[in-house]
Amino acid sequence: MTTNDRPWLKHYGPKTRADIAVNDFRNIAEMLKHAAEKFKRKKAFTTCMSNGMNGSLSFEQVDRKSDAFALYLREKVGLKAGDRVVLQMPNCLSYPVAAFGVLKAGCVLVNTNPLYTAREMQHQFVDSGAKLIVIINMFTDKLQEVSKVHSFDEVLVSRVSDFFNPAVGRVMDLILKYWNKQVPTSPYQDNCFELAVRWGEKNFDRSKLEGYLKDISPETLAVLQYTGGTTGVSKGAMLSHLNLMSNMQQIFELIGTEIEEGKETVMTALPLYHIFAFTVNLMGFYTKGGHNILIPNPRPLSNLKRAFENYPITWLPAVNTLLNALTQEVWFCDSPPKTLKAAVAGGMALQETVAARWAEVTGTPVTEGYGLTEASPVISFNPFNGPKKRNSIGVPLPSTFVRLELENGEIAAPGEPGELCCFGPQVMLGYWNQPEETAKTLREGWLKTGDIAVFDEDGYLKIVDRKKDMIVVSGFNVYPNEVEDCLVKHPMILEAAVIGISDEKTTEAVKAFIVLKSGVDMPEVTEKEIMAHCKQLLTAYKLPRVIEFRNELPKSPVGKILRKELRREV
Repeated sequence: MTTNDRPWLKHYGPKTRADIAVNDFRNIAEMLKHAAEKFKRKKAFTTCMSNGMNGSLSFEQVDRKSDAFALYLREKVGLKAGDRVVLQMPNCLSYPVAAFGVLKAGCVLVNTNPLYTAREMQHQFVDSGAKLIVIINMFTDKLQEVSKVHSFDEVLVSRVSDFFNPAVGRVMDLILKYWNKQVPTSPYQDNCFELAVRWGEKNFDRSKLEGYLKDISPETLAVLQYTGGTTGVSKGAMLSHLNLMSNMQQIFELIGTEIEEGKETVMTALPLYHIFAFTVNLMGFYTKGGHNILIPNPRPLSNLKRAFENYPITWLPAVNTLLNALTQEVWFCDSPPKTLKAAVAGGMALQETVAARWAEVTGTPVTEGYGLTEASPVISFNPFNGPKKRNSIGVPLPSTFVRLELENGEIAAPGEPGELCCFGPQVMLGYWNQPEETAKTLREGWLKTGDIAVFDEDGYLKIVDRKKDMIVVSGFNVYPNEVEDCLVKHPMILEAAVIGISDEKTTEAVKAFIVLKSGVDMPEVTEKEIMAHCKQLLTAYKLPRVIEFRNELPKSPVGKILRKELRREV
């Protein structure tokens, strides 16, 4: 493959390289150590609570404490290189300490959503064969059910208040346990994560730490990131040290000088156990000396208010629903962040109305990108030094090749929709213990994403929709994203989701689920008015046949609207 296979390179900035080489570090642990030495006494992470209470760790402290946890895992627990360790907690100071410690120990990190049910936890833990878990104290009650099918060598319990000033931490613990009643009684409550870190600090041995990484090469497995993937069943995407380090370098190469070392403050409202926040916020900004403001729970949105007020936020990675909701908040619109450079949107389609409203309120752009867990996760985004296109996921990253395949395996013509397939150093090793699923998704190194996309006349990509979400009406393809984008252009509609339902005459028909904006001055809107609005923008076969009004739509932990839940209901 040559640069002739990448016509989008003409949109790169003059100093942006077409290809990057990951040769500075053999593994992520070395990369993290380098950043800690470079930015030693700067603040690395701050957890900001909704009332403004906060705790911080410097780069030096994160480095020392994660070293200590690595020692604990290997020397006290007896784990070996390649053993899996589960992290199941919200955004808090314990997260980077634990995550970096796992990687420094040569172990494999298994990210798990803390809101998972016991059944979902059982699947991940049994499948991964994890030997140790670090779990937030608010959800330890689920472990009793999990223990029926899977046992850990050790359970460590973290708190949102870990590594805070002791006096502040005690107040927070009391509030969460007795006032909010969020901390259940648990047989594991004395297995404190902080005590494990202290053991490592007390028994510190640099030579042992160096020994753990002796055989950890770029190709070594670093993270098992569970995903529904492109074929449905939850499975662990195997991401190597090279995959993750490559993706960080690819992203920053395309962003260029917009990110200034040691001068950025990023708000992390997206959960760190999600692959985008894990790669970009947690590790990427760490390598750039950024100050990371951790939000344990972004719901309600007022939980973000004090963080915006107290810190000079320059970057906000987000999803469409978060950006949309913020621009509906009076406190945010009255006092938008003055230091913000840009918001970065991914995870779901960025709607034109949301991007326009965001620019109007904040005076800053939303840069849309695209990726998926299996690609560590970023494949493309709009270059900061080139033209930015609305309703586009931009251009592929350096060292990334993209082609659009038709059902018959041929390559789509310009402007013709096809399945987006990519090839690059960020593409996963495969699915954990799933050779058949791996074979369906990886073909000679090419990742079949399951997303339908088109290249426009300028070589920019646009996602049409998920292959499995496509609706076929009388033989015509209807892409839900297009219909949803049309619906939210109506001034009274806050959110919309579209699915296909069975229809005797047309095989499938379009059904729309709609959440209306609320407020004293908001007039009522009828189904007839919405249909009239759609008729102005959509051809007949794309029009919703059925409209259902809802108070809310089902969403993932990162705020992505879950069409599959609506399909399941139907």
